[in-house]
Amino acid sequence: MPDGTEELLNILNIERLEVDLFRGLGAGGESFRRIYGGQVIAQALAAAYGTVANRPCHSLHAYFMRPGDPSIPVIYQVDRAHDGGSFTTRRVVAIQHGKQILNMSASFQVAENGWDFQHSMPDVPPPDALTSRAELHRQNAHHIPEKHRADFLRPRPIDYREVEPRDMFDPSPTSDVNHMWFRMKGAEGTTPTMQHCLLAYASDMNLLGSSLRRHGLTWYKPRQMTASLDHAMWFHGPISFEDWHLYTMDAPFSGGGRGFNRGSIYTQDGVLVASVAQEGLLRPLKTKEDV
Repeated sequence: MPDGTEELLNILNIERLEVDLFRGLGAGGESFRRIYGGQVIAQALAAAYGTVANRPCHSLHAYFMRPGDPSIPVIYQVDRAHDGGSFTTRRVVAIQHGKQILNMSASFQVAENGWDFQHSMPDVPPPDALTSRAELHRQNAHHIPEKHRADFLRPRPIDYREVEPRDMFDPSPTSDVNHMWFRMKGAEGTTPTMQHCLLAYASDMNLLGSSLRRHGLTWYKPRQMTASLDHAMWFHGPISFEDWHLYTMDAPFSGGGRGFNRGSIYTQDGVLVASVAQEGLLRPLKTKEDV
């Protein structure tokens, strides 16, 4: 699969070392400088799923403590915190160089019936009317130093299309509301567990970018230091990530060197299948004018 699908599925197909001990690849994914945060979350969820039978995850809460080193694997240690009649709880610690880089709690529940309600999906243009990430990268590749251009242009398994993409290199301040369609064609035929892990992986994409929008910043305008600090996710229904989903995000607060971001994930026909919240580091870099 030339688009990187096989590589991503391999990254999330973690290796069991012992009963509650797993190992995941560090290399690959979205970034070569440090391990992409969504990759560690998804691998930690896969490790937790490796100790749970017949109960889908309904929520996870993770804290990032150190950047991941892509040159070595990540070790995941699972603590079987609770096995109840309806709910199962797991705590997962991700370790590199003998230190924690992430810890996460995840809860799993037997299928139950209850009252149903959800907010309606925002009315936005369909994905076919929008420019793909790959095309936006091709249009902007001349801005990227030659030594990094091949990584910038390499095929990616997850296609996303922003409803209101901004100029990557000369952005203007705009609304923090941030809509994006995304999908992974190669997710077709994977297990429900892998579907959850793939959506968890993708849920870190562009979320922290919502905090940048109000301030006229992007990842390619280096006036800030950014990193995910924590990440929470709630699964509301089955996932078929080979189909388009709308990720509608906003950032209601930034301050104190942090930005708070929220997201709702809908199927293309308007079913809310997941909710996300994340706080990220948003620290101004000193410039010559500040010294």
